[in-house]
Amino acid sequence: MSALICGSLAYDTIMVFPDQFKNHILPDKVHILNVSFLVPRMRREFGGCAGNIAYNLKLLGGDPIPMGTVGQDFGPYREWFEEHGIDLSQVREIPDLFTPQAFITTDLDNNQITAFHPGAMMRSHENHVKDVPNVTIGLVGPDGRDGMLQNAQEFHEGGIPFIFDPGQAMPLFNGEELRNFIELADYVVVNDYESNLLQERTGWDETVIAGKVRAYICTRGPKGVVIHAEGQTHDIPPAHERRVTDPTGCGDAFRAGLLFGIEKGCDWLTIGRIGNLMGALKVEHPGTQNQRFDYAEFSLQFRQQFGYALESKTTA
Repeated sequence: MSALICGSLAYDTIMVFPDQFKNHILPDKVHILNVSFLVPRMRREFGGCAGNIAYNLKLLGGDPIPMGTVGQDFGPYREWFEEHGIDLSQVREIPDLFTPQAFITTDLDNNQITAFHPGAMMRSHENHVKDVPNVTIGLVGPDGRDGMLQNAQEFHEGGIPFIFDPGQAMPLFNGEELRNFIELADYVVVNDYESNLLQERTGWDETVIAGKVRAYICTRGPKGVVIHAEGQTHDIPPAHERRVTDPTGCGDAFRAGLLFGIEKGCDWLTIGRIGNLMGALKVEHPGTQNQRFDYAEFSLQFRQQFGYALESKTTA
């Protein structure tokens, strides 16, 4: 069973400013802002929602196919995914453009200043869902605007169930367009802030949205997840992490667990727990693709945390 994951593959350059921004920004001078921060700590991570979800799904033993557009500098990322056996057949390289990348500077108060360059992502519509064979489930994640609209339509026309994950791309769409995404999708996943924004933009409350899809999933960080499905609401507590190192990418790890659980035919309580445990395992490591485990290790942790074997709670 192959999961086609449509979205960005990006580089994240993360820098740490060993002070507080507020000590160097004068509130009455922001109209002529000209500041420079010395950042002695810096690291570069592989990221992007499609890349992160694909990496996490592969750890579980899934068969992810990320689909996106990247630039001439994609070489190191390509080598990384090839090393992990991830199918790159639907990743299109655009010459003379850069791979999407975020430049993130964090201060000692965990405030962040981020610049994002979309680069080749703006040509994501050059890929087509309809051209990819043997796909059993899909995900439409943050990407170029035209690409997201096209991918949702082609999943629907192809009869392929898919998850709509608007994320940080939600501001690209008006209420009518967001309502159309929901009408086409089989599942919608958002965090609690995005859920409020989606309801405001569409004019639909969570009951209405849940009535239009198989499941409306709302993640709540350290509070776990709420899943509205089949007329029921499941409030699922978080998994327990051994340490908190870096929350970046937890949402993408959750989405990999969501895809995996749906593909396996698990019930919604189990699916939520799979996603929560994936998020907890990500929290324990810096960056978005530095955690290491296989399905056997994950299953053992699942049993230890929740008291039953993962395979025993399915609807298939």
